Amino acid sequence: MSEGTSTHDPAQPEIHACAGLRRVQARLDEALRQAGRAADAARLVAVSKTVAAERMKELHGCGQRAFGESYVQEALIKQAALADLPLEWHFIGPIQSNKTRAIAESFDWVHSVFRLRTAERLSAQRPAGRPPLNVCIQVNIDREDSKSGALPEELAELAHAVAALPALRLRGLMAIPRPSDDPAVQRDSFRRVRELFEQLRGEGLPLDTLSMGMSDDLEAAVMEGATLVRVGTAIFGARS
Repeated sequence: MSEGTSTHDPAQPEIHACAGLRRVQARLDEALRQAGRAADAARLVAVSKTVAAERMKELHGCGQRAFGESYVQEALIKQAALADLPLEWHFIGPIQSNKTRAIAESFDWVHSVFRLRTAERLSAQRPAGRPPLNVCIQVNIDREDSKSGALPEELAELAHAVAALPALRLRGLMAIPRPSDDPAVQRDSFRRVRELFEQLRGEGLPLDTLSMGMSDDLEAAVMEGATLVRVGTAIFGARS
């Protein structure tokens, strides 16, 4: 699918967005309770890539404010259509070098930084009148060839360099572990991300965000300290 395209396959089930949101929020609330964490210790980013602006507006009416996008041109179109709503825009996809200016100018958060050069471009291109851009470093926690992200041994040097950039605020780490149906395996990957996060905090970086957990593993992520969970399918239904 090219950027800027938003389609829905009629053969795929579509969830009424507010009903899906309520179910996911109930799962998140229960996971926080089971983990013994505060009710507001983690919040939901609704992954709205390929979702029409009208459905996002519906979700806003149900109380959702943070939305995650992966395709820059599609996101810019939706941002213009929803400009009258107080939404928080998260970029969660791969960052192309020719898209950094648009990302720096139009988003509140970026979850997928893993190269210093990309971070430097985002910092240089962030408009002077806007607050620092919130960023997370993506970690390839399971060392998968098919996934982007800094390797664990590269993380400390990169994190300190990103934290020093003037127009960015390094908030924490993001990870997409290897898929597994086993909650113990899920938790092991998220635990290793949390340990890296705690190591960086111990080195003096004021981090506060663990962006981890999606539709199939948000409970395991919350048990290991996630503060942002990124959920799309469980809210909107399967997408082509």
